[in-house]
Amino acid sequence: MVKVVGVKFRKPGKIYFFDSGKLDIKIGDNVIVETSLGKEYGVVAINPRGLPEEKIGKEIKKIIRIADKEDRKHQEENLKNEKKAFETCLKKIKEHGLNMNLVEARYIFDNSKLLFYFTADGRIDFRELVKDLASIFRTRIELRQIGVRDEIKRMGGNGICGRELCCCSFLNDFDTVSIKMAKEQNLSLNAAKITGSCGRLMCCLRYEQNVYEDKMKNLPKMGAIVSTEDGEGVVEGIEVLNEILKVKLKDEDDNYYYKKYNASDVKVLKEGKSEIESDMTEEELKELEAMEKMDEIDKENTNDEDI
Repeated sequence: MVKVVGVKFRKPGKIYFFDSGKLDIKIGDNVIVETSLGKEYGVVAINPRGLPEEKIGKEIKKIIRIADKEDRKHQEENLKNEKKAFETCLKKIKEHGLNMNLVEARYIFDNSKLLFYFTADGRIDFRELVKDLASIFRTRIELRQIGVRDEIKRMGGNGICGRELCCCSFLNDFDTVSIKMAKEQNLSLNAAKITGSCGRLMCCLRYEQNVYEDKMKNLPKMGAIVSTEDGEGVVEGIEVLNEILKVKLKDEDDNYYYKKYNASDVKVLKEGKSEIESDMTEEELKELEAMEKMDEIDKENTNDEDI
């Protein structure tokens, strides 16, 4: 059995696991660990737990020590120096005329490396900028391009729900979010209502998607002709989670009216369209499709490697 603990290196960030050995560690403790980037200063986010060696998969690095007074002082100095490094890098970006938005400057705890995170539309040739920064800070310099989702994750903020943004509180990875999800969840396809602070489709669209997909397998599609207790009609609306159908019927005078039925109480006579219909305009569709495309571009250009 190996005793492992979960460690975070910044508040809105991933949790990485390390071997705690014989150290008496608990949540909230600051620790010094060895990473692929160098020695890092982190905080314990998950209490120690025993795991069989075969479940770990690969060799897990050990925690070097619990942070002491000198370590905490050094980390505070690094945080102050990061602010200065950020301002210096901003100045140099302007001097080189680079079309990039600097997001964060970060020192590795042992000062073996200084990382700058930025966003940009497409690839940026920053080789001359790196040379300038290396001559100023006398340490190894790395520039890493990130997506706008990662940018907001680092900046923080609240969503339209009033709570802290998911990416800033618990979300570690960004899964693909599509217009199709919004359609299937019967959400308004108004871009202003389904986009987050980052200007991309909201991550929370992904959370219930599996439930919607499972339920829709057993429901008629839009436009399906169904048999009800009141006669034949056409499915005009679907409440997926409640499994309720809005059916368009015709009375004896050939007037149309609508009535809702439990999906279990109707019989499908002819299948309908492949997805829930949307009344969005072509312009709105293009706007949302552009967001999807930008998400793909962000992922292609992002160079935010793991610890």
